[in-house]
Amino acid sequence: MKFFQWIYTLYSAFLFIALMLTFALPVLVPLLVSERGDKVAFFFLRSWASIWSFLSGIRYEVHGRENILPGKPYIYIFNHRSFVDAPVIPMVIPQEIRAIGKKELSKIPVFGTVIGRLAVWVDRGDAESRRVSLEKLICFLNQGKSVVVAPEGTRNDSREILLPFQKGAFRLSVDTGVPILPMAILGADKVMARGSLLLRPGKVRVYFSSPISPPTPSETAVNDLLEKSRNRLEAMIVAHE
Repeated sequence: MKFFQWIYTLYSAFLFIALMLTFALPVLVPLLVSERGDKVAFFFLRSWASIWSFLSGIRYEVHGRENILPGKPYIYIFNHRSFVDAPVIPMVIPQEIRAIGKKELSKIPVFGTVIGRLAVWVDRGDAESRRVSLEKLICFLNQGKSVVVAPEGTRNDSREILLPFQKGAFRLSVDTGVPILPMAILGADKVMARGSLLLRPGKVRVYFSSPISPPTPSETAVNDLLEKSRNRLEAMIVAHE
């Protein structure tokens, strides 16, 4: 069984790289030419992710998109359990978004260059890098763009439903007044199991919550919003698993 899974994984990886090379310029050029190139770039980015998913036998089921108002910025938070989350996010969120990405990913040839136009790279072990990344995200939110943050800070390879949340996304929400929108991603860790690089076909289900408006700034506002958002996301995961 492992032999066939290795064959499938190699096929899927080759397919991902081939499509990345095919769509790299169509994604990159609109972003270089104009600040308004987002829609064109995301059309090709979603095409890349959609074709790869279809040919790899990965299906998606999305619930709660009615909670997302067009033209309104949000800070999306999600449970991060698999590398498969990366192609899921641009496919299921019906907005042009910016995301926090680990600095190590920026070193991947072609991928780092393309995604670097849509992501803010951060060294999670460097306080100054985290501060600068938050400032960049504030700029995007002020421009009316939504951002995506994994508040656990890393992939959850444990048996816990969620790892402890970091405060960055919630401080960002309180400072800007942009609501938090939790999204639960279920099934991605079955497509790529915890602690493994092997893939298998399967279905990924995504559930969007109603937005959570930030409280008035105060000494406890960030922690209060963090706890409320964490409880909401954990309840969504438990309810739909």
